Amino acid sequence: MSTSTPPQQPDVARSVADHTYDVIVLGAGPVGQNIAARTRAAGLTVAVVERELVGGECSYWGCVPSKALLRPVIAVADSRRVDGAREAVSGPVSAQGVFGRRDRYVTLWDDTGQANAVKEMGAELIRGQARLDGPRRVAVATADDDLIVLTARHAVAICTGSTAALPDIPGIAEAQPWTNRKATDSSEVPARLAIVGAGGVGVEMATAWQGLGAHVTLLARGKGLLPQMEPFVGELVASGLSEAGVDVRTGVTVTELRRSGRTVTVVLDEEDELEVDEILFATGRTPNTADIGLHTVGLTPGRWLAVDDNCRVTGAHNDWLYALGDVNHRALLTHQGKYQARIAGAAIAATAVDKPLDRTTWSPHMATADIHAVPQVFFTDPEAAAVGLTAGQAERAGYRIRVVDIDIGASVPGANFYADGYTGRARLVVDLDEGRLLGATFVGPGVAELLHSATIAVAARVPLDRLWHAVPCFPTISEVWLRLMEANRDMQETIN
Repeated sequence: MSTSTPPQQPDVARSVADHTYDVIVLGAGPVGQNIAARTRAAGLTVAVVERELVGGECSYWGCVPSKALLRPVIAVADSRRVDGAREAVSGPVSAQGVFGRRDRYVTLWDDTGQANAVKEMGAELIRGQARLDGPRRVAVATADDDLIVLTARHAVAICTGSTAALPDIPGIAEAQPWTNRKATDSSEVPARLAIVGAGGVGVEMATAWQGLGAHVTLLARGKGLLPQMEPFVGELVASGLSEAGVDVRTGVTVTELRRSGRTVTVVLDEEDELEVDEILFATGRTPNTADIGLHTVGLTPGRWLAVDDNCRVTGAHNDWLYALGDVNHRALLTHQGKYQARIAGAAIAATAVDKPLDRTTWSPHMATADIHAVPQVFFTDPEAAAVGLTAGQAERAGYRIRVVDIDIGASVPGANFYADGYTGRARLVVDLDEGRLLGATFVGPGVAELLHSATIAVAARVPLDRLWHAVPCFPTISEVWLRLMEANRDMQETIN
């Protein structure tokens, strides 16, 4: 392990520069920055290569701007659910005010602050297109057409993220559709916006743009929204969107697009047509692995990278190549990618000093939460939050389960203090053999802040008998836990 001071910024005036580091990171988004921070903390020298903005998709076109757009819309909706407060809400959301707030949070797409943070942690930041060039080697083409060749003593970490995938539909190129990037960096509200896709991006952007003044039509190919969550979540979110004015259509497919001037004609199956000003596709992601030199280490470009629970790439016959975040397709969530970076950072630091990895479940070197305790929140109105397995997933995995459901508004006094006439629902999936939680789902205003307690319970495998003694404060929405524990115990006693 090298503990020497990282080399100075490469002299790009030369046509070729060669440098050796302990760890080379491809991509300076949140995941890349986290793996750099963890390996630097272990005393390793680190180079971070970024071809675009330091901070990545999440900081400038994903989590940060989308939540900045959503919060004012949700805040107004929350106020209108409280007697005495709704009278103070006398007008619509100010779109320009929201855009200004968004611009502050994305620092006007200026990455100076995050670039300085990378340098301050002691990592070397190199700007350019990075490509693997055989085992432990990375070639970086700079904007000045110079070449910097990097060699890794211990590890190369691929943290290049993903890009919105567009379907192969006639007329899609001419229609100039939005992806998540235009949906989060636009500062003009279209009068009519179609959104294709029923997942997280689709429902969040429908919430945001309807609240900003667009007339939104949400087009879902399946039977419901948020299909990876419990079915009741999609039902309540669809109801909330409809009440806000969104035209929610399920079971429809876009077959053709035609643009004429500022109007896009959306052709649906059965020859139905819809005219809009803009159309957003939120229909999936594709990995940014097509042009990073995977073929030089025996891997197929353009594919998701399979990894083991240490986040090392499988199939490359190596112990040095790691893939973190979206590119490994384990969980396309920023917080989960940062978790993987912490796991991989510990594994790299251990192997650098020939320390054996602890491969037991829930060890510092194993990304076990990717399998058992992935939390996710969608900031719709109502909010949707879940961790672990749904009831269907648990049954398919062979668990003996009990499903515990409650109506939050009817059962939890604190919820009605939060919003008059509170509407929401909660579910626990209980492992009958081990007496613990396999999963938890909440939908309703303000439930996002409930999720971490559920994540702790699932990840720590807290016995339900112990959760019975976790007393929630009155009057809060967290009393949902007491009602769920009571419902579970009533069901258990009825069976016994």
